[in-house]
Amino acid sequence: MAFVITHPCTNEKAGECVSICPVDCIVEGDDQFFIDPNTCIECGACVAACPVEAIIDEHDLTDEQEVYLEKAESFFG
Repeated sequence: MAFVITHPCTNEKAGECVSICPVDCIVEGDDQFFIDPNTCIECGACVAACPVEAIIDEHDLTDEQEVYLEKAESFFG
């Protein structure tokens, strides 16, 4: 998984990331969007498009943000 959608997206779900993604790997969950790691090509278009800066490279996650990686893994697991 290259990118993770974190807390600013929770209940915001602006959706600009969905429309910009060239491979349609962003899926809407109950309270936020999730990036499918099996489809993502790691282009970064979603990062630039996100108006709330919720999308972070998984290697840049803080300890507090790790829960969003776990949520994404569970969503697609």
